[in-house]
Parts: sequence; C-alpha cells; structure tokens
Amino acid sequence: MIRRVLSLLVILWGLGFAWFAIDLPQPAGDENTDAIVVLTGGPGRIQRGLAMLKTGHARRMLVSGVDRRVRPEDLENAFHAGPILLSRVDLGRSAVDTRSNALETRRWIADHHYKSIRLVTTDWHMRRARFELRQVLSDVTVVPDAVKSEPDLMGLLREYHKYLFRRFAALIGR
Repeated sequence: MIRRVLSLLVILWGLGFAWFAIDLPQPAGDENTDAIVVLTGGPGRIQRGLAMLKTGHARRMLVSGVDRRVRPEDLENAFHAGPILLSRVDLGRSAVDTRSNALETRRWIADHHYKSIRLVTTDWHMRRARFELRQVLSDVTVVPDAVKSEPDLMGLLREYHKYLFRRFAALIGR
C-alpha cells in the first residue's frame, strides 16, 4: 500500500513537472492596464516593461527588487530610456525575493489605487510570481506578460520545487 501511494506521488510529481516545463507562460498581447510591474532578476524583463510603457499600454511602471545602489540614470544609460519615460518609472527597493516582490507591489498598487497591472517576469518564474501576487492582492487584475527564455533542466527543477513548496506552505497557512 505504501509503495503504491509513493508511486502515485512520484507519477503526479513527474506529470506536474512535465506540464510546468512544457507549458511555460507566454508574452501578453496588447492589453492595456493601469500599470506595469517588473520583477528584477532576469534578462529582458526591464526592457519588456519599458517597451510596454513606451507604447502606452500603461501609465506607470514599478521595477520591484532594485538594488539600493541603482539610480534612475543607470536605467537611462543601460536601456536608452529618456528622462520623460523614466519619470513614469518607480524603483522598488524593499524586495529581496518573489514573496517580498508581491508585498512591495501591493503597497505600490494601494498607493496609486490601480485596478489592473501587467506583470513582467521570465516565463519560468511567472507561475510562482502570479501565485505570490494572488496571495496578497484581491481586487486587482493581473495580466501575465512572460519574457521568453531558454531555461536549463536544473533551473526548471529548482523553480518547480519552489513553486510546489509555496503552494504547500500556503495550504498550511504560511
């Protein structure tokens, strides 16, 4: 009996991982939102957010999890974003992980009274990032906008386990 249960759990884990790895979230379409939230940590994220801001898909953008040493001028130089565009970008400096990204985002959304956001993060990170946001946001529409990547197997396994852990922790109230 115990072997059957363990076998079933292993099969479910394997099928879940296959789904997680094969069906990565995709970039969003042309939906407009009140704001854009970019989670730092991967290539192409800030560029995607700035492109959406520049084309008018939102009024303002938060870059969550920015190092304290980064200045707006650094973004201007790194991403060739002009001062007018950067005047609509807020740098969030309190987040150190995905969970604190969600808390920082919640405070920023409340301060600005936004009802919808475009969430920009890497495709392999999107599920956990959305989950963390759903844990702290209730009346805000989140449009996932995944930046395509080419994750390796170990990176996907690591992220899948983090995602499962957070889902389990939420079930037990943590």
